[in-house]
Amino acid sequence: MPSAAARVLGLALFLLLASAPHAEAAAGWSLAPAGAGRPSFYAEGAPGTVLQDTVSVTNRSRKPLTVHLRGTGVRIAFARTGLRVPARTRAEVPFTVTVPTGAAPGDRSGTITARDADGRTAAVALRLRVGGPALSALTVEHVAVHGDRITYELVNRGTTTLVPKLAVRADGVFGPVLDRPARTLPVHLPPASRRTLSEPWPDRPALDDVDVRLTVTAAGGAHDTTHTSARFVPWGAVTAVLGALVAAAALPAVRRGRRRRSTAEDDEHMPTEVELTGAAT
Repeated sequence: MPSAAARVLGLALFLLLASAPHAEAAAGWSLAPAGAGRPSFYAEGAPGTVLQDTVSVTNRSRKPLTVHLRGTGVRIAFARTGLRVPARTRAEVPFTVTVPTGAAPGDRSGTITARDADGRTAAVALRLRVGGPALSALTVEHVAVHGDRITYELVNRGTTTLVPKLAVRADGVFGPVLDRPARTLPVHLPPASRRTLSEPWPDRPALDDVDVRLTVTAAGGAHDTTHTSARFVPWGAVTAVLGALVAAAALPAVRRGRRRRSTAEDDEHMPTEVELTGAAT
């Protein structure tokens, strides 16, 4: 009777032989940058630049291979995404990497992935370095007062991600009616992005003509100021007063009309005088 050790060794050998075809199939093809000695892709360029490179798919198996290429993380465009590679053959596919317009300087990471018909995948890392100077620029636009809120739009016109600060001031006919010092907004604004925000103003004046000024700042010297005007009129009270004035102005006419109607009614109810004529004897 075989010993326990022999049974364990036999079971391990059986599992190894059973899994060998799957290991060969999984290792039957590979994905790599074209050329020798590159474990990954590297690209560098200024915003708006289109960079080129080539990816290689090697089929070491005895059967044709069909794979689908896909890029993630950065903007990658392949010459073709569906690829059929004959047995024991290597195929190369050119691709481009586009550096986004307005991208901030710095590094970005991406991946090129190939997937075969059986769902097996292989991936190669891609690192993109965006060149160019770091520029901090910010504008505040479309400022308006709506009810008890001040709405505005922040636009990042530079190449760095900004965390803006906002200061708000409003001056009325008789002086300041709102003065909020600069405070950091809970916003991270990437390059070339815009964000619509609002500032609450629950204690705005009921009757005034005000000039509203918004000032935004951010690291790197970004700065901008925009004005707008707003008139506050208590239309409910104005309507009530106008209604009372109209009613007061109409009252004498109503009274005169009533007097004319009363006079006419009195005339209608007076006895009619009849003149009698005749001969006297």
